[in-house]
Amino acid sequence: MSESLPAVDFPEGIIKLEHPLRNFYDALHGQGPVRVVAMGSSSTAGREDVVPYPYRLEMYLRRHYAEPLPNVRIDVFNRGKGGQEAPEELERFNSDIFRDAPSLVLWQVGTNAVFHKEKYKFKDVVGAITKGVQRLLPSRQPAMDVVLIDPQYVTAMLRDDYAELSEEIVSAIREIARAAKVNLFQRWALMRHWHVQNGVSFEQMLDPTDLPDMLHQGDWSTLQLSKALCKAITDATSAAGWLAAEVKP
Repeated sequence: MSESLPAVDFPEGIIKLEHPLRNFYDALHGQGPVRVVAMGSSSTAGREDVVPYPYRLEMYLRRHYAEPLPNVRIDVFNRGKGGQEAPEELERFNSDIFRDAPSLVLWQVGTNAVFHKEKYKFKDVVGAITKGVQRLLPSRQPAMDVVLIDPQYVTAMLRDDYAELSEEIVSAIREIARAAKVNLFQRWALMRHWHVQNGVSFEQMLDPTDLPDMLHQGDWSTLQLSKALCKAITDATSAAGWLAAEVKP
């Protein structure tokens, strides 16, 4: 990557997950496979010229736990489908989430509710996210942790005819996570921080082949997002001293 790109940071106040990842922690210290499912649209599925975040996250998680837990294998399943939004993704829960019995589910939502606003009614998307979160709550067996991922902060989402709706969906996702007491990874706030505080241009964050949409993240910003998400997950997993108590330095 070009050295001319600004350095970015991952402020704890933005990336910190509110709730410890208890089920993911248990899976890491259990006997069975450690499975993570990444559900979402094209931000999850990836584009031809961009390595999607689930594959990078898998690499970073394996690297992080390689020394303390050398016998543990972590698999991150990419269940992204471009162009979809929460109503269609909800219909895939049985086949693309529950069948694999993951200990952690990452659900990227909200982008297409804005970008394809002619196709989706806002209230229907919010309702589907709310219903989906309820289906993923720890009352299920086997239990799983849930992390919602909100939209990307990019040019397409900030145009005059989309900006207000973008803020509304980001706020709605935050409220759904708060009410259900599940985690939220604030991609919107993190990328805005990179742009405003770290001086990263939209051109640097975007996939240069995504014209004229200017919607999708490029390879560099997806890489940074994967690193930030890995840190958020590993920090939440070691919350309350669980990992420190199990794995001595």
